[in-house]
Amino acid sequence: MSFKVNQDYLKLPGSYLFSTTGRKIREYAQAHPDQKVIKLSIGDVTQPLAPAIIDALHGAVDEMAAAETFKGYAPDLGYEFLRNAIADNDYKARGCDIAADEIFVSDGAKCDSANIQEIFSKDNKIAVCDPVYPVYVDTNVMAGRTGVYDKIGETWSDVIYMPCTKETGFAPEIPTQTPDIIYLCFPNNPTGATITKDALQEWVDYANKVGAVIIYDAAYEAYISEDNVPHTIYECEGARTCAIELRSFSKNAGFTGVRLGFTVIPKDLKDGDVMLHSLWARRHGTKYNGAPYIIQKAGEAVYSEAGKAQLKEQVAYYMKNASYIYDGLKSAGYSVSGGVNAPYIWLETPKGMGSWEFFDYLLENAQVAGTPGAGFGPSGEGYFRLTAFGSYENTVEAIERIKRM
Repeated sequence: MSFKVNQDYLKLPGSYLFSTTGRKIREYAQAHPDQKVIKLSIGDVTQPLAPAIIDALHGAVDEMAAAETFKGYAPDLGYEFLRNAIADNDYKARGCDIAADEIFVSDGAKCDSANIQEIFSKDNKIAVCDPVYPVYVDTNVMAGRTGVYDKIGETWSDVIYMPCTKETGFAPEIPTQTPDIIYLCFPNNPTGATITKDALQEWVDYANKVGAVIIYDAAYEAYISEDNVPHTIYECEGARTCAIELRSFSKNAGFTGVRLGFTVIPKDLKDGDVMLHSLWARRHGTKYNGAPYIIQKAGEAVYSEAGKAQLKEQVAYYMKNASYIYDGLKSAGYSVSGGVNAPYIWLETPKGMGSWEFFDYLLENAQVAGTPGAGFGPSGEGYFRLTAFGSYENTVEAIERIKRM
């Protein structure tokens, strides 16, 4: 054969974490058709889209049926009505200086978190929290940026791991090695942990000092309930010169199957005279044709008065689940964290069990599926993630089953 595959793809160990858990759940269900498996594993929402969003979708579909209101290709950055709504509600309302033309609308934060590394040189060194959302590391593996894989330690030679342990409050500490790109996610997936505004300011100051870029994933900001937890990194002074922010409509508005997100790149973020904003704009215009008009109109409805009120109720529904899981596991003797500013509960596995071993144990004995902590990185071993995105009835049943084990 004359063609050659990308060898960096062959370095990826196993399959994507949630593909593996999904396969194991399907195999168990097929082998036990009489058993009802409750999935608290993948962070997928279960509540229907809010009425304000449905109304906007219907209205936009009707517009597509008339020549006068029909829409074809979307503008490169996204429609102005949506970018203005985002700038006004997510940033200016919080005192953050972010302009509409610094916002790039996309079909989701997962794609953006994967694609953002394309605008950086291959020889940049990345730093990630450990445990971490697997996409950050896996996409850098695909790009050939991570070095050699250590099967025993389950780490990459050219990745700086920042352990997030019980001792650190599941928050990272400034690394001893100097990174070029720092991935931060708060409220955190998978641990549900947060950091204060003062602590985030330290990261911004550090990044500006060493010339690093922070890629800040704020997909779960809608779940923040405590006052001193920042909703955006641009609440911190100096963030415009060091931070890119990724945002999603999946978890705050239930768009996991609808697909909408955005990335913010301030024009002050530069490598010499080169604006990262310009590079991302070039990539966006070349490789992407934009989220559909219909979906962007649905996104605009998220910021309407009715949309805000309805989504506040939806977030409260999931956080009620989170409280039930947290309290139920605590009463059953588990060591638990998270579930306050995030829809994830992070628990220690019992009796010295490995996290994949506990996955099998829970599936076999309670017919409840979660996500093994080891799938998020070496520091996740001995931990397990449950999500609050199920229905309340299923959540209650799942916890009662776990208590009976």
